[in-house]
Amino acid sequence: MAETPSTMLAIGTVAPHFNLADTEGEQVSLDDFKDAPALLVAFICNHCPYVKHVRSKFAEVARDYQARGVAVVGISSNDAESYSDDSPEAMAEEVKLAGYTFPYLYDETQEVAKAYQAACTPDFFLFDRDRRLVYRGQFDDSRPGNGRPVTGKDLTAAVDAVLKGKPVASQQRPSVGCNIKWKRGNAPDYFARSHRSSS
Repeated sequence: MAETPSTMLAIGTVAPHFNLADTEGEQVSLDDFKDAPALLVAFICNHCPYVKHVRSKFAEVARDYQARGVAVVGISSNDAESYSDDSPEAMAEEVKLAGYTFPYLYDETQEVAKAYQAACTPDFFLFDRDRRLVYRGQFDDSRPGNGRPVTGKDLTAAVDAVLKGKPVASQQRPSVGCNIKWKRGNAPDYFARSHRSSS
């Protein structure tokens, strides 16, 4: 299957604002998490095999860190008109199936994905207490079919460092997965550039 990598947004970037509806129809905003010691934003979806590969472990990791005060948010930016498996209704069902305890938000306009320069699912962005980006990249080095265990070790090492007030390792590997399913004519310039360079 074709892989799309993270864009690797610049470390130190301030968390872009979002205000999106969750699967219960409630609006969830970046400002809702202002007191959290860290914020993890994960661009995910329902049907992507890369997300399915890590979802159980990711749900577990999210629960563990939420218990320690970390804010976790999942965002789906896929074109639900072309990919009905990623519709808001299907997202509500996925929350139950996957055991997600975090808000799962729908980015209908895809503007939030663009603000984060999200490119693939899953794509992880970790911000410190000041909401500056300290980690972006892979959950771990497991991929569908490569036989490596799903541990979340890369992401959890970064979150642990933030919670301990220590610097996050500068060596960070991009996440890879299915590309975000952009609406016709809505693909951002960074997506077009990455596809030209990989073709």
